[in-house]
Amino acid sequence: MKFLPTEIPAVILVEPQVFRDDRGFFVETWHQRKWAEGGLPTGFVQDNHSRSARGTLRGLHSQQAPHAQGKLVRAIEGEVWDVAVDVRRGSPSFGRHVAVTLSADNFRQLWVPPGFLHGFCVLSDCAQVEYKCTAFYAPADELGVVWNDPDLAIPWPVREPVISEKDRRAPRLREVMERLPRYEDRP
Repeated sequence: MKFLPTEIPAVILVEPQVFRDDRGFFVETWHQRKWAEGGLPTGFVQDNHSRSARGTLRGLHSQQAPHAQGKLVRAIEGEVWDVAVDVRRGSPSFGRHVAVTLSADNFRQLWVPPGFLHGFCVLSDCAQVEYKCTAFYAPADELGVVWNDPDLAIPWPVREPVISEKDRRAPRLREVMERLPRYEDRP
């Protein structure tokens, strides 16, 4: 099991050990003690699962206090380009993002801490994504930012994504500044 730092230290890339043979493979996708030893929280309370077609972009989403969510994200079918954006006011990496490819073939997982926006776009014909959450979904604490906010300048690998109307109408980051968590508030 490897817990790899990214350009933003709070975001961690997890590379589980995969055992392959003629029958297929075996991999631990969650092991509380190992994840705790790797510095990740272990108090997950909700699992989510989505299925999307090629070119679909979901995001950018977050859930703010008092129900701020951390997410442990993985692709179980296909391939996605997964993004975490630091929106903790006062953070040295505020407005910066980490992007990684998660796929059913590479078994990688991305830890997206509370205080970060999350989104992904589908690179394969179809992708299924599962993620564990550290807090229950609370609609009143949901926060979205438009995927193509020029202030974030995320180089999405899709020009005209398939996107929900809700995500298309999401505000720019500068319009929701007062709702963002403070860096000092993070443990």
